[in-house]
Amino acid sequence: MKRILTILLVFPSAALFAQAQDSSSYYFKKGIEEKEAKRYQVASKYFSDAIQLNPSYTVAYMENGYANLEMRRIDEAKQNFTRAYELDPANDAALKELVELNYNYRHFQKAIELAEKCKSCPNADRIVALSYYQLENYPKAEKNLLPLLEKNPGDAELTYTTGRNYMEMGLEDKAIIYYEKAVQLDESHSSWFFELGLLYYNNNKFKQAVVSFNQAAEKGFVQSNDFNENLGFAYLYSGEYEKGEKMLLEIYERRPGDKDILRDMAQAYYDSKMYDKSLDICQKLLEADKNDGRAIYQAGLCFIKKGQVQRGQQMCDRGIELDPSLNKLRQKKMTVGL
Repeated sequence: MKRILTILLVFPSAALFAQAQDSSSYYFKKGIEEKEAKRYQVASKYFSDAIQLNPSYTVAYMENGYANLEMRRIDEAKQNFTRAYELDPANDAALKELVELNYNYRHFQKAIELAEKCKSCPNADRIVALSYYQLENYPKAEKNLLPLLEKNPGDAELTYTTGRNYMEMGLEDKAIIYYEKAVQLDESHSSWFFELGLLYYNNNKFKQAVVSFNQAAEKGFVQSNDFNENLGFAYLYSGEYEKGEKMLLEIYERRPGDKDILRDMAQAYYDSKMYDKSLDICQKLLEADKNDGRAIYQAGLCFIKKGQVQRGQQMCDRGIELDPSLNKLRQKKMTVGL
């Protein structure tokens, strides 16, 4: 009798398990039907019911993840794909989704870790490269970006990122090459033209800078005061003095306390050997503050270049008297030859 009782006690447990499995499959099938009908919220509820009855139902986790993606419930989708991957580490479909989700969540180190495991993920190498860039590990980003570009030379995003990567590394000559290719491949990004303009400007390629800044504006880049200041100085240094001066003086009218605009203009004219124009700008500074030591010093340099050495030297001395920090600047100029 005792043996028979044991068998009877075990049997209901097995029956209950089988019943749960059947119910789980039923809810899963209902979920698939609703998902195919694009009723994703109802489908997700059925998948959740199936999972509750069978917590190891990997496919249900996957389908629930896809349904949640359709509803833009990214957190829930990520949880479902994570559980599916935990249950089945060989599940490349779950791994693929987790690679993309972690990258989009800006969990770049985790994205790299998962992408390196996913041999069948089509974007694994790309995500590794872009993630290293986002993590500011520029040498590793370079190492991963260049092979991708060899395979896909027409990929504008990768080309731009490579250029930006070189810019962050301080290798601006290389950066310019990739920026130029990027804007040729895709002309829709106004910010790419602007950044290329800055690279040209920083490398004394002022005519190219003017072209790129204007292209950025044409593509919709916001023409803020800072933007126009960059463009204005690019005009000055490229020899388009009237355009540059007009633009910069308009900015100064909007920001009358920003004397650096006038100082830089005076220096630009001085560098271009336009000493009278430099003196005109110095005069504007002195109209605002007659004891502006830097303006007096700059004017003195102009008079020296114009051949009025004694007058210029007296003004430089007066400028240094008002602003002793200028003495270092004079010593530097004397070293390199005024």
